[in-house]
Amino acid sequence: MKNTEKNTTLLIMAAGIGSRYGGGIKQLATVDASDHIIMDYSIHDAIEAGFKRIVFIIRRDIEADFRRIIGNRIESICAKYDVAVGYAFQDIHDIPIPFPQGRSKPWGTGHAVLAAREYCDEAFAVINADDYYGKEAFRQLHSWLIQDHDDKAIALAGFILKNTLSDNGGVTRGLCIVDPGHTHIRDVIETKNIIKTSDGPEADGVKLDPDSYVSMNMWGFPARKGQCPPFMEALERHFHSFFRQAMPDDAMKAEYLLPTLIGKLLREEGYTVKVLPTRDRWFGVTYAEDKADVVKSFRELVDKGVYQEELYGDLQGIVDKL
Repeated sequence: MKNTEKNTTLLIMAAGIGSRYGGGIKQLATVDASDHIIMDYSIHDAIEAGFKRIVFIIRRDIEADFRRIIGNRIESICAKYDVAVGYAFQDIHDIPIPFPQGRSKPWGTGHAVLAAREYCDEAFAVINADDYYGKEAFRQLHSWLIQDHDDKAIALAGFILKNTLSDNGGVTRGLCIVDPGHTHIRDVIETKNIIKTSDGPEADGVKLDPDSYVSMNMWGFPARKGQCPPFMEALERHFHSFFRQAMPDDAMKAEYLLPTLIGKLLREEGYTVKVLPTRDRWFGVTYAEDKADVVKSFRELVDKGVYQEELYGDLQGIVDKL
């Protein structure tokens, strides 16, 4: 029987150029012998979980390469499973003030989601293009999104810090302060330069709990059927506040980040964030040296039967049951 519940959209933030990855477009690096990229695995897992629309958030200047390497192929695959595909374009000039001359850095993940506002007409999830999240996170998030929730409810796929680190350098994570029951987040603290040490993870010399929850920018924003998620109003409103307050102090580098905004909404506006815990191991290509480990990890997942050698070959039977 086909699922008649709410439809859900997956936004994939793919506009960034990986400066630490040799200046190339790290999101388009292949990770297996069939030339799939990390996004292929996320898209597979999203379709398997029940998402009915995939939206790529990219920049105009990478559109041709993006469509050639993955976009056209994914459109063809999704058409077989009644999954729509869309494109949203993040433009650094799309801001509510005159553009600051000399700025080249994108405005961050909050701005990326705003770039896809025309597609945010139903419950949606957000992920990074260059992160592998695992099947369980997509299943949990989709199951949560098709339920009814309070207008100020948000969900987060909660990953364990020690499962999200790179062997090749520092990473930025949203460290989560959770309630005593470990079901909801009280705050999210964007923390840079988290590194592995022999004594566990630390950031700028401060030791961190290796078993704490972190945000990997896999968020869920619910909506009543046929309506825009209420979160979009807050996202737009605070974007204007960002340019009045935070941005003037650092016009060249200030970013409008989802974890920072959500932390503010938690502290000041009565929002709640449900933690959807996963023990799956995250991996991604933050540095060029990470790629060999990522390729090895996907090979192991195929060998264990988590994925088929022909990645999308198992979807028809799964989708027919949804």
